[in-house]
Amino acid sequence: MHPRKHPHPHHPGPRPRIPRALGRALVALAVTVAALPATAATAATAVGPAPAGSHQATTAEKPGDLLDVTESAFHPLPGQPTLTKAWKISYRSTSALGEPNTVTGTVIVPQDGRKGPRPLITYAVGTVGLADSCAPSANLPKGTAMEANLIQQYTWRGWAVVVTDYEGLGTAGDHTYVAGRSAGHAVLDAARAAQRIPAAAASGLSAESPVGIVGYSQGGQASSWAAELKKSYAPELNVKGTATGGVPAHLEKLVPVHNGSYGSGLLFMAAAGQDAAYPELKLDGYLNPKGKELISFLRNNCVILGSTVGSFKKISDLTTSDPLATPQWQKRLDESDLGTRAPDHPVYLYHALADELIPYSLGKGLRSDWCAKGGTVDWRTIVLGEHVSGVITEAFNVQNWLAARFADKRTNGNC
Repeated sequence: MHPRKHPHPHHPGPRPRIPRALGRALVALAVTVAALPATAATAATAVGPAPAGSHQATTAEKPGDLLDVTESAFHPLPGQPTLTKAWKISYRSTSALGEPNTVTGTVIVPQDGRKGPRPLITYAVGTVGLADSCAPSANLPKGTAMEANLIQQYTWRGWAVVVTDYEGLGTAGDHTYVAGRSAGHAVLDAARAAQRIPAAAASGLSAESPVGIVGYSQGGQASSWAAELKKSYAPELNVKGTATGGVPAHLEKLVPVHNGSYGSGLLFMAAAGQDAAYPELKLDGYLNPKGKELISFLRNNCVILGSTVGSFKKISDLTTSDPLATPQWQKRLDESDLGTRAPDHPVYLYHALADELIPYSLGKGLRSDWCAKGGTVDWRTIVLGEHVSGVITEAFNVQNWLAARFADKRTNGNC
């Protein structure tokens, strides 16, 4: 068990009551259309021997290789039936430092009789929290996963979906929250792993399947990193397009937005995530006792409760000195920036004009960066709405855009 994950995290008194305005903001933080229970985490669960009824895979030698496949289930709501088969997978991926790691996820395949190459969506979820119990694979079988009804819409179109848990959710170590390179690897390797499940081949999922990359908010960062890394990291994947929205393209630019605001919990979650990805950052060395208590709490809870407890706090309230002012932190934050290379396939990029959590300027800037580097970008401004509504109101446009890419229809973008 990793020393930072605790089976019985400390709770600072009774669960706080959430004012109406803050509650709306926290729902936005979760990027969800179905509430996830705000519960404390269970102890960390390392990937070990396969449980009874699972199908043990061979030892992984390269990214995307399967370590384990276990039958699972997909329920958008508790007990809601779906005409699908699902498997929980453990697969080999690569950390932000380029080292081999293990990531878990869930593969969902419609049971509609289709035998030919079936499109595959590799889906990156928005913020769920830092604790193992928040992982999509822990909640999709129970009907409590945060974006399950959005995921279901892809299965209605006959597409398979693989949902990564990201590094450190449900596996040993801490979740490397918003460590973009790690997340991009996890998204791409999830697609590779899904295509290698023998039982899924009977339903048309294979290496020939066209692939779409999808994500919003934290998932927007992960899917955008996957899009940028695809050419060098996973060139064999038949990626037809990436649909990505609400993208935090520059983490450092979010600091003044969230420091001391209702979204400050996200800021401290991001600090914990960077620290998990890059051990030389040594976050604990900058924290005062209140800061250490909060970071411990965030590491062991899901987003609703964690964001509530972390809200309206400033960096200066929780630190003895500002880590973000140091060369080590500056270097890693700079490395998190998107827009340094153009994806080698078309991208549907969208952002709400009134996004209160991730400023519109970040999405618009990413569009400019990709366009300047020769990318094919279909840019969409959502005129009405804010952060959470963007992923909901744009869902059908995203699906239709991907359907056109799967049909090999050309797009020149609107750069």
